[in-house]
Amino acid sequence: MKQKLMCILFIDDDEPTNFLNRLLVQEMDCAHHVEVVTSGVEALEYLTGTGDFSNGKMNPRPDLIFLDINMPGMDGWEFLQHYEKLPPNQKANIVMVMLTTSLNPDDEHATQKNIEIAGFENKPLDPEVIKKILARFFPEVC
Repeated sequence: MKQKLMCILFIDDDEPTNFLNRLLVQEMDCAHHVEVVTSGVEALEYLTGTGDFSNGKMNPRPDLIFLDINMPGMDGWEFLQHYEKLPPNQKANIVMVMLTTSLNPDDEHATQKNIEIAGFENKPLDPEVIKKILARFFPEVC
């Protein structure tokens, strides 16, 4: 039996993309939980157990976060500014990958400068991209 990640968290405002990404990860059977939030604010609430996510139970801590860059309200860059201020126990050992449809090379360059970002991928995700990320950061899952 292969090992699985405890949780993959998608932070993206695009519901069709979220549906496809969730389905892809579920079909690959590489995580016990696949969680989706549609904004940076919801993601922070999820990670801290506050807001609508404080329903008396602990949320599964993500091993892997896929973060969209372009979202209304709090975009991916703003989320990162808040994420960096979280206590170490709320962000320790989480691998974060930026997802985008942007063709702006500055976005990829900016992610390379941010220590919280482990990778940069274009949407849509496909099985090969996920396998590549798992092999790089979670070899025990492959």
